[in-house]
Amino acid sequence: MFTGRLLGLVILAGILAGCGNGDSTEGFGGPTMGSTYSIKYVRHAGMPDATQVRREVESILGEVDRQLSTYRNDSDIERFNALPANSCQKMPASVLELVLVGEQLSAQSEGSYDLTVEPLMNLWGFGPQGREEKVPDAEALAEVMSRIGHQHLHANGDQLCKDAAVEVDFNSIAAGYAVDTIAARLDAMGIQDYLAEATGELKAKGRKLDGSPWRIALEEPRDDQQVAERVINVDGYGVSTSGDYRNYFLQDGRRYSHTFDARSGAPVLHDLASVTVIHPSALMADGLSTLLLILGPERAWDYAEKHDIGAFFVIRADTGFVVRTNKAFERLSGEKTD
Repeated sequence: MFTGRLLGLVILAGILAGCGNGDSTEGFGGPTMGSTYSIKYVRHAGMPDATQVRREVESILGEVDRQLSTYRNDSDIERFNALPANSCQKMPASVLELVLVGEQLSAQSEGSYDLTVEPLMNLWGFGPQGREEKVPDAEALAEVMSRIGHQHLHANGDQLCKDAAVEVDFNSIAAGYAVDTIAARLDAMGIQDYLAEATGELKAKGRKLDGSPWRIALEEPRDDQQVAERVINVDGYGVSTSGDYRNYFLQDGRRYSHTFDARSGAPVLHDLASVTVIHPSALMADGLSTLLLILGPERAWDYAEKHDIGAFFVIRADTGFVVRTNKAFERLSGEKTD
């Protein structure tokens, strides 16, 4: 089990009746990572049925949980997190790959994004071992900050090592990684038209049964209801939304979200409410949406423009929300419907 991600994306893809030639749309889903997953695909003659595809998908999700979950003590990463400083542990290649991705994103954000924030999440009450949502005292925060930082991690062959008692949290990229892995498995099974989603992270390829594109609604960042801000078409890309509007607490009139800047050790306090990223990799869309949300409206815009990242920003303003989207997002998302 993981912390369920914010569902900032709404799939507009109903199950269609089969055509006369035997083609049909198959769909299934279930619980995963503290939230849910769903798969929709177009089945042509000779392709696997939904039972077989579901077995493959749930095998992948089970493996991701065993490797990356911070909510089970026997997962690979939680066994590593329990080790003291100056320890190493043999890890699956996928875990080492994700650590490398985290290192790259940390470097590119000058340390604002970091995979080692689990102690901070717990301290502020948002993590798997969090006790109370409240602002911590300075002494407790200073102690935890001594155990934060990607520089304390390094790979040694097939082992992951640490020189401080850091704890790794993959929640910002695990679902995207799972979606990419599922998509690769669907490709290998000969399935060419599908939409794979886990905890709100998704990847779509090809077309629906009627030839229309897979359509995704981007939510307005409200905690009381789902309202579509924009509808996009997706073919061959991963899409991820990160936001601060459903997991937060209030103290002394100030809002504290579950999104942390690892440099300060505190939740971000800027006006960027949500970010949606479209990218060929669901893993990178997942990580980059979190990174951009941490950076805030100005730094995030500059980062997206510099790295040609398709991004859709929703910013709080006195009169409500202001939307800002770049040319890369419009190019990758195809025709849009407001």
